[in-house]
Amino acid sequence: MNGDDLSAFQAELGFDTLAIRAGYQRTHEAEHDEAIFPTSSYVYASAAQAAARFSGDEPGNIYSRFTNPTVRTFEDRLAALEGAQSCVATASGMAAIMSTCLGLLKTGDHIVSSRSIFGSTVVLFNNFMSRFGVETTYVDLTDMSSWEAAIQDNTRFLFLETPSNPLVEIADIKQLAELAHQNNCLLVVDNCLCTPALQKPLSLGADIVIHSATKYLDGQGRGIGGAVLGTKELVGDEVYSVLRTTGPTMSPFNAWIFLKGLETLNLRMKAHCDNAMTLALWLEQHPAVGNVYYPGLENHPGHKLAVKQQGAFGGLLSFELKNNSRELAWQVVDKTRLLSITANLGDVKTTITHPATTTHGRVPVEEREKTGISDGLLRIAVGLESIEDIQNDLHRGLGSLI
Repeated sequence: MNGDDLSAFQAELGFDTLAIRAGYQRTHEAEHDEAIFPTSSYVYASAAQAAARFSGDEPGNIYSRFTNPTVRTFEDRLAALEGAQSCVATASGMAAIMSTCLGLLKTGDHIVSSRSIFGSTVVLFNNFMSRFGVETTYVDLTDMSSWEAAIQDNTRFLFLETPSNPLVEIADIKQLAELAHQNNCLLVVDNCLCTPALQKPLSLGADIVIHSATKYLDGQGRGIGGAVLGTKELVGDEVYSVLRTTGPTMSPFNAWIFLKGLETLNLRMKAHCDNAMTLALWLEQHPAVGNVYYPGLENHPGHKLAVKQQGAFGGLLSFELKNNSRELAWQVVDKTRLLSITANLGDVKTTITHPATTTHGRVPVEEREKTGISDGLLRIAVGLESIEDIQNDLHRGLGSLI
């Protein structure tokens, strides 16, 4: 099939079919599974062909820093799932954010960002982008008036994660997209926690979608990677040029791992959501637990919005102890025997972490307090084990606080 025919054919396919089939053309070996191309360079039929490839007059592989068939398959498949024209795969989720900034921002530009973003993203904006004359203003994720008031004449990005990490707040993507476009800005949405199985920000008006493929796209904690998705102009040209020149490149092997993860993405996300909902309801009833943060709960401030713009509520939740202290939070963590004490998420294995001293440990205390990350807050990335075993393991620590 040519490109137009393939696009028309794929438009008729469902999500699960695209997750398994999209983006791949078999080689002459007629393999059934996607091939891995662990090569750094490529051979040309002639000097003229080499010149045509390097000049861009002829499409094809040049050098695996920026053209690799396995990586391209992952990019095309994820683009099909997100409904994007272009995808650029990167070495990590943070590399995806960095490449987006380098490709689309210049000295004197301004970012308006949610406060409720990953700690390393705060450090990237504050400590590194500021060196190049790009300043950032932080606002409350769900306060539209704060977003509107923070926009300046030089604002280029509105940047957010929704749901947020770790408090799973929900932002109105459609409303923020309208605000961004009224002010000649781009809306950049980190869709790591929902994945396209649960949420498609581009269909709601976002301009750029960011992924840490390390999380749910992989789903089994096997590799590090990221992705940027959007239009051909913004991503396929501008962000891609950063990757080609600076080289924050996804490895072919990791791309193949993520391809295997995408094949089961929809099934896994449904199971994560089911377990997380059951755990959130259980935690609400536990005498040692205070607030429980999960958008599937009807008392969550973003519940109605999550119902509207997400397919389900995700696999991440957090909760505060009634006795809000770091020592007791650590005690709960240390008494677990099944749960993995790690800051990663999106794994089939349930993980537990103390955000104030791990994922957001480098964020200044006053900023943490503004985002509601207290010393007694614990985050659970709910995996796919038996939910009863997850509950029993948490009760080892929580029960000791009663």
